[in-house]
Amino acid sequence: MQFGILSTANIGDESVVPAIEATDHEVRAVASRDADAAADYAERHGIPESYDSYDALLDADVDAVYVPLPNALHAEWTKRAADAGLHVLCEKPLAADAEEAVDVVEHCADAGVTLMEAFMYRYHPRTVRALDVARDELGDLRHVHAAFSFPLPQGPDVRVDPDLAGGALMDVGCYAVSAARQFLGEPALAAATTHDGRDCGVDTQVSGTFEFEDGATATIEAGFETRVHQTYRVEGTNGWLEAENAYNPGVEETVLRWGTDEKTVEERFDAVDAYRLEVEEFAAAVDAGRDPLTDGEEAVANMRAIDALYESDATGETVPL
Repeated sequence: MQFGILSTANIGDESVVPAIEATDHEVRAVASRDADAAADYAERHGIPESYDSYDALLDADVDAVYVPLPNALHAEWTKRAADAGLHVLCEKPLAADAEEAVDVVEHCADAGVTLMEAFMYRYHPRTVRALDVARDELGDLRHVHAAFSFPLPQGPDVRVDPDLAGGALMDVGCYAVSAARQFLGEPALAAATTHDGRDCGVDTQVSGTFEFEDGATATIEAGFETRVHQTYRVEGTNGWLEAENAYNPGVEETVLRWGTDEKTVEERFDAVDAYRLEVEEFAAAVDAGRDPLTDGEEAVANMRAIDALYESDATGETVPL
């Protein structure tokens, strides 16, 4: 598969482009609104073509595009890529809100292209195993705590720009929301409070709760103001499990800890590049004409939960989904 990269964002530069290069697929082209930036990026990665506009790349000889643009631009350029007949691997979150996400999903379906949201942690073997352990060993699941925080440097950044759909919940809280949903299903009620610690117009800290139809609960934390902390812990009637460095473990050995009344287990997983696994799943889905694991329906469901947390913060009320 020939990939085009829409923008020279760090996530592509440092993680996704090297992951594509590690597979049997190829990055054919990169685009930036800065021609020099695109050319430099292409030279560093050995990419054959560079363009000074995103539109130009959509006319290039590529099969799919990877979209790591700011959040507010995901929907527009995903739809424009679909109009060009290109499959789309779009960074999370897929859109600025659930309504926009539904529009994107329907647009891609009408265009007949594969759409995948780039939640790479879902493809890590530890995540797959954690879901199996939770289902098979822990009894009825009653609570999940999920958190993702890191200290974002001061200064201008798309992640704290309200015009670009920034915010801690959108950037890293979406992982915590996703994790809670993977273990417990779709929430029935949501409540949250946020804090804008930089007077920037978006949340730099968020704390939320979900309630589920069966009475299970989840707590969500995310932020840009504290130490690196990314975890989930699951409590069931027969046991527990937990993972540290849960969403972006890097290319290194990882550990899953879990236990029941009868035993405590520590499972170790060999070093793996989850971005490479994500790319391979995307390409396999395109080749087979099937939906990927993190498809449009999954993206919409996660955005609905995120929207409910924001609505709760705005109204001071618990919000039904």
